[in-house]
Amino acid sequence: MSESTLAEQIAVQLRRSILRGDIKPGQSVKERDNAAEMGVSRTPMREAIRILAKEGLIVLRPSRSPIVAELDFKSVSDQAEVLIALENLSAELACKNATAEDIAQIDGIVAYMAEHFYDTDPLDMFEIDMSFHTALAEASHNRALAETHRSYLQRLWHARYLAASQRRNRERVVTEHSKILEAIRSRDPAAARASVDNHLWHLAEDIRAQIERQTSATEGGQTLTGDKT
Repeated sequence: MSESTLAEQIAVQLRRSILRGDIKPGQSVKERDNAAEMGVSRTPMREAIRILAKEGLIVLRPSRSPIVAELDFKSVSDQAEVLIALENLSAELACKNATAEDIAQIDGIVAYMAEHFYDTDPLDMFEIDMSFHTALAEASHNRALAETHRSYLQRLWHARYLAASQRRNRERVVTEHSKILEAIRSRDPAAARASVDNHLWHLAEDIRAQIERQTSATEGGQTLTGDKT
């Protein structure tokens, strides 16, 4: 196994630990201890930490252990505005450029969510939800857009998981994703943008509520962990 592949696998484990709240905001991520716990060398662990730092989940500190990032609403809100604009453009371009294979892939994601929403681990379902948005951006067939979208999606991963874990509603999620899909299938850019807006308009406020809840829990000696199964 290559070091890069191992680093990516370690990053997945660390990311899930952060999202679940097993590693708390402000808590140090000790390279040596985590490497020993996972039975890996420090080199791929160091690279995994760098991957998560690029996503905004971890803050690197000179001569000190990195820490799990605290969520800042202004920063997250700014990023959410950009992400929504990117999603709107993705949907609009997908109406023009999506292939039958693209649409079938998106359809498959929606169908899986509809069938398995409540019998799938919440974090796994959240990742499937995010794969819908990634597939939408890729269906634009604009590489610059897809890469930029992926970057912002990663930066908002933690905040969106916190918000999603408090709004687990199968009918809402399936209906809103289905409307986006149908607009793309119909090649209707106006409907696609409207469906994306309807799906994401409350994103910033949902995130604000969860950041405030997390802050209150931390100050009260508790930790917001989201759903666990």
